[in-house]
Amino acid sequence: MLKLFRETGLQFLWISAIAFILDQWSKYTVIDSMSLYQSIQVLPFFNFTYVHNYGAAFSFLENAGGWQRWFFTAIAVVVSVVILWWLKQSPRSQKMLPVAFAFILGGALGNVYDRLVHGYVIDFLDFYVNNYHWPAFNIADSAIFIGAALLIIDMFKNGDKKSEGNGADARASAADNSETIK
Repeated sequence: MLKLFRETGLQFLWISAIAFILDQWSKYTVIDSMSLYQSIQVLPFFNFTYVHNYGAAFSFLENAGGWQRWFFTAIAVVVSVVILWWLKQSPRSQKMLPVAFAFILGGALGNVYDRLVHGYVIDFLDFYVNNYHWPAFNIADSAIFIGAALLIIDMFKNGDKKSEGNGADARASAADNSETIK
């Protein structure tokens, strides 16, 4: 079992655990120290603003009547299972891709926990310019963003190498097959 964690992408699950713990710690700190909708200015462009998000990103489907809680929870659980499977399948040599998925997994689980326990996601990071506010978000959302950014970087950095490698493998396999046929 330990071998599985050392030799696959599961070795990066500690990133998921840290993202989840930081997310939950920060949310419970906000719950304990602020009242709903309270806003505390930290910098001229950043506040801690405690809000509940019943929807998804940017409060998508927030006022949908309650079914969205279970819908978004189900999607996140399915994605989490797929990520765990993928991490188990990824070889030890891969680094950036499993790290990216570990960040996404930790963030997804942080928001799933909120939906299951509270019925909504707790958001509190509020960035703005003048009167324009970016929708409030949390540490879990930040972890998901970091993971997505790493996926994009990996795609640009390693996308051609993977294609070339797959092509070379296919050519080598075809050559072996043609030798066998002769």
